[in-house]
Amino acid sequence: MKREALTNMAQTIVHRGPDDEGLLVEGNVGLAMRRLSIIDIESGHQPLSNETGDVSIVFNGEIYNHARLRTELESKGHQYRTRSDTETIVHAYEEYGRECVTHLRGMFAFVIWDSRRRVLFAARDRLGIKPFYYRWNHKTFLFGSEIKAILAYPVHAEFNHSALTEYLAFGYISSAETMFAGVHKLIPGHTLEISEDGELKIERYWSLPADGEPEFRPHAYYVQTYRELLERSVASHLMSDVPLGMFLSGGLDSSAVAALATKIRGSQIKTFAVGYGSGDFGEASCSELNYARQVANHISSDHCEVRLTRNDFFELLPKLIWHEDEPIVWPSSVALFSVAQLAREHVTVVLTGEGSDETLAGYTRYAWTLLNARMDALYRSVTTSRVRNSVRRLVEQSPLGASLHRKLQHTFVLRDGNSWASMYFDNFFSAFSAAEQAELLTPSALARAGDAYRNSMNAWERSRGDLLHRMLSTDIHTYLVELLMKQDQMTMAASIESRVPFLDHELVEFTARIPAQYSVRGMAGKFILKKAMEDLLPRSVICRKKMGFPTPWEHWLAGATLDALERTLLAPRSMDRGLFRRQAVQRVFAEHRDRTRDHSKRIWRLLNLEIWQRVFFDGEEPRQIRCEA
Repeated sequence: MKREALTNMAQTIVHRGPDDEGLLVEGNVGLAMRRLSIIDIESGHQPLSNETGDVSIVFNGEIYNHARLRTELESKGHQYRTRSDTETIVHAYEEYGRECVTHLRGMFAFVIWDSRRRVLFAARDRLGIKPFYYRWNHKTFLFGSEIKAILAYPVHAEFNHSALTEYLAFGYISSAETMFAGVHKLIPGHTLEISEDGELKIERYWSLPADGEPEFRPHAYYVQTYRELLERSVASHLMSDVPLGMFLSGGLDSSAVAALATKIRGSQIKTFAVGYGSGDFGEASCSELNYARQVANHISSDHCEVRLTRNDFFELLPKLIWHEDEPIVWPSSVALFSVAQLAREHVTVVLTGEGSDETLAGYTRYAWTLLNARMDALYRSVTTSRVRNSVRRLVEQSPLGASLHRKLQHTFVLRDGNSWASMYFDNFFSAFSAAEQAELLTPSALARAGDAYRNSMNAWERSRGDLLHRMLSTDIHTYLVELLMKQDQMTMAASIESRVPFLDHELVEFTARIPAQYSVRGMAGKFILKKAMEDLLPRSVICRKKMGFPTPWEHWLAGATLDALERTLLAPRSMDRGLFRRQAVQRVFAEHRDRTRDHSKRIWRLLNLEIWQRVFFDGEEPRQIRCEA
């Protein structure tokens, strides 16, 4: 391995580690590190080796139980040279081998070069909080925290055309594949080992418990136990040798973390919030700044805010697609980066509220699907398939307007009860359904396309339990992984580390055993968390309707902006890629313009894909790309 290649790879992700750098080259093996110094700032340099220098590591993340593990390992004779949690992984590997990961509690992606056994050993944390990408062409094994580090080796970037249909449906790829041909993700809860002779072995070391609580427990037990586990998790996540703060939206999740952190620390904490513009273009309806201020006042935090304008949004988008390596799934990523930039002026670590919705049924789609399933069973019992198909066609062809049509699209009336892809995935995730993709894609693109639903359906079919727990399990293994990647990439783009106390794995394992009737009531969820936080948060915060980190994308998508985006997507360069039929793209914009359909999600998918191709395949500098008039 050449030092120059390693240096180039590490330099592409300098934003992830502006504080320190390190290289290790041993024959045909090389490790490189960019470090964001948080624990043991002075002596935690990486790559870090054991006493004899035959086990070396590069590590991204935090091990929250490293102090306890250190005591155990020292009692077994291991000698430490630093105070870092990185060294604990090295000694745990020496002691337990590949099973070391089962002893770690935290967020992590790491690679160990074991020169004794002549193997590289890698692991990713249980929920996928930290990313790990790799490329193995049976000659060279490359890995990195971001895909761009692998491409810098150099590797010729190629579009993974088989992933296009899943991207158009969901906005992300929920398997080990990525949008780049030959570049893979290590799936959360897995280890990877590759020997010097090229034998690659990937194994699962953790999975979500499949069965519910075998013994009925009263509601109070789940509330009390969840509160105890969450408080313990927040306390562990406050571990830091550098300034630490909180992202605060004013919603239940981030407010719960901030309130618990204030209680545990017994002192003022820093909180950060993001809103939009000056109130034009429908921005006020999407801003949560007032709610964040109310919570900040309640817990007496040192509160800071930033506002993101429409011009800021479109200017930042190409740059952030470069940071994310793949098309951005949600417009809220831009706002997340903006508040991360603000936080970086004050702190190096932030705690966030991610993960509560997917473990405690916080999204409306869970309650809505439970209701849809009951209503669909009744509907099917009193109608024939011919009647249901006729009703579906009649509604689809009626001039109902975008708003009413969108609402009906979410009901059993326009859903196929025999198809989980229709009832759940198309209903709440898909921008372009399989039928819509057949009209959108060119024949050549369709010929290379894969199954849009295969990966998500695999996760659904592996899930167990009642309907609610099957939905939660599916989302934890698919949707949540992408959500965490968004948070990691957007915060690390601003050189700041984000932590997610709701995703401590023991806490997540406990939520998998909470009976469905304790999580969802009517059309609302997260009743365990709501009850658990009654002593720390006002009722107005606990019962506030969820906004879900909204952006004014739908409001901004009008007038000259809509015209400019249409010109971009119909430009000769875009059409010459051979992916989409011109008439189908024109129809999307025409229907959105005359408000017969709301195509804001579809336009977002198409725009991000085009910008991504311009950055990674056309070699265009992100700062030179203009996607708005």
